[in-house]
Amino acid sequence: MAKTITLVGISGNTIEFVDNGDPMQGGMKDVYFSPDKSYVVAFFRDYDFNKNRQEYNNLKDRMLEIVTTKKDGVFKQEGGAYWTDLLCWPYDLVEHNGKLGIAVPAYQKHFFFSVGSKNNDFLGIKGKEKNGKWFASPFHFNKNLDAHEKGDWYKYIIVCLHIARATRRLHSAGLAHSDLSYNNVLVDPTSGKAAVIDLDGLVVPGKFPPDVMGTPDFIAPEVLATKHLAKTDSNRKHPSIQTDRHALAVMIYMYLLHRHPLRGGKIHDLDPVKDEELSMGSKSVFIEHSTDKSNRPKMADVKPSHLTPTPWPDVSKLPYSLCGPYLQGLFNQAFIDGLHNPALRPSAGDWEHALVKTIDLIQPCQNKSCELKWYVFDNNTKPKCPFCGTSYKGQLPVLNFYVKTPAGKFSYENHRLMVYSGQNIYQWHVNKNILPNERLAPETKKPVADFHFHNNKWILINRKLNSLLDVSDSNKEIPIGSSIEITDGKQILLSKEDGGRLIIVQLVNNQ
Repeated sequence: MAKTITLVGISGNTIEFVDNGDPMQGGMKDVYFSPDKSYVVAFFRDYDFNKNRQEYNNLKDRMLEIVTTKKDGVFKQEGGAYWTDLLCWPYDLVEHNGKLGIAVPAYQKHFFFSVGSKNNDFLGIKGKEKNGKWFASPFHFNKNLDAHEKGDWYKYIIVCLHIARATRRLHSAGLAHSDLSYNNVLVDPTSGKAAVIDLDGLVVPGKFPPDVMGTPDFIAPEVLATKHLAKTDSNRKHPSIQTDRHALAVMIYMYLLHRHPLRGGKIHDLDPVKDEELSMGSKSVFIEHSTDKSNRPKMADVKPSHLTPTPWPDVSKLPYSLCGPYLQGLFNQAFIDGLHNPALRPSAGDWEHALVKTIDLIQPCQNKSCELKWYVFDNNTKPKCPFCGTSYKGQLPVLNFYVKTPAGKFSYENHRLMVYSGQNIYQWHVNKNILPNERLAPETKKPVADFHFHNNKWILINRKLNSLLDVSDSNKEIPIGSSIEITDGKQILLSKEDGGRLIIVQLVNNQ
């Protein structure tokens, strides 16, 4: 018979959980819900005060710091409330029957499958957690997931942005997740939301070492290559911020392209175990390496179900360049330059910045039946969707951003914004000194101008900008509530303030 257990946490607050004798079991913990199911209490299964007090006390010291000092360092800083949805952080510590437990917020409703898989949910995932592996696999994406759970390609970019942003915050606090993988990240591609979980394993360099080596597919090559060495050997590589960076790059690649960046056609050893260690460790090669093509996926070995309707494993049909120049550059940095040189791997902040700029390059597919619905403009005069092959028809405005140099001249910023009907301009587009991050005030997150195709013309409507100027027309002011036609070569100053951007319009015509 179920009973409610009442405890007092390290915070002094009351912590309750319902014990029905059959807790949910994770890899290391037994998990019980609170009576109102707003949080869970997870007890570490293999740590018992009565059997090994030293081991228990070491764990307690670690958890105590995570739920107090480390938590406060993230959530009590400027913009701290932003992380509540992105980091599922333990917030209290309890002890019961010789076991140590942590109180953790329950996962939000959108992180549970509402529809499940195709054909009457034959996989039985309705109501289960949206573990990221369901959305990274080409087989599940092509064949198993219900269309209502898939989301679109734009949402996957937003998912990746949230994961990168959450990881950046951990790293800026000097913390490594140590087991960053699709098993420890919940995603909802229908809304673009994501949350990093299992934060009780955080690594504090020099103080709290990692508990695990990581999850297969996401373990950094240097960790796999040195796992045979003793844990005390200085040459053995352990999970760290640098290995998190590898895992983050793998995750972003898999969510956007539904294939693994290192799992190709090259065989290193006839022994499957040794081959796995080499192909993901010391001998790993990026499947889309520009010069070393030895690990390209062999289509003859790929199951047909992984190739239809979208041929994700085929790098010749869906190359990583479809992710745009900013992400392609970071994939090269992560899987070529930094694959075996951890110091060269892009940081979580690099990914965050590149994803924000990539969002500005995406374009809606004009094929209403396109499964992915969005794609990145590839700077082609005849752009087309790489997923369904539909070519863009009509006028396509591209805005090139320029910023003023110390010498007072405007210089191209290597940043563009694609225009489509309903596209918005935000404050972070207007001024280079405003960054789209957790510190933005609610008012700053609102659109300040928007684009529309009206009477066969593209127009920009000024909603909130006090100094919008048509530079091409003698710096004519565009008052709030009025509009300006977008034509080829048009120059528009978004703000006269320091850091204000100038946009120059490039109009591509495809009839």
